[in-house]
Amino acid sequence: MSQNQSQILSIRNQLPGTVTAIASGEVMATVKVRLDGGQEITAAITLDAVKDLGIAAGSAVRALVKSTEVALATGTVDGLSIRNQIPGTVTEVATGGAMAGVKLDVRGGSLTAAITKDAVADLGLSVGASVVALIKSTEISLATA
Repeated sequence: MSQNQSQILSIRNQLPGTVTAIASGEVMATVKVRLDGGQEITAAITLDAVKDLGIAAGSAVRALVKSTEVALATGTVDGLSIRNQIPGTVTEVATGGAMAGVKLDVRGGSLTAAITKDAVADLGLSVGASVVALIKSTEISLATA
């Protein structure tokens, strides 16, 4: 898919990476991806999607995540089932009536989180703040690169 085609999607969080492993179950698979920035993430997708995409270890992919599925923390979180914890730095905070868009620089790209305006205030988020993006593996989609 060309860069122009990837811009057609409404999902702006698109991180390039390489599949490192696939663990298959009856219907679903967990796909481990090393992002171009070096971070490891896991996506839980259907076996049909693995087959349809033709992905295997070594395949180039893009991890796609809606901004509404990105939570933020002010540090790493232990004792949590969310495995994908990506550190970053806040580059922009745009607040509206109830919601805010928080843009982050992460190694190898950027992420946007759509969180409540109250959460921005409670976490004390501002440009330059260090944060960790939390993303459930079931909320990561994969596309071939």
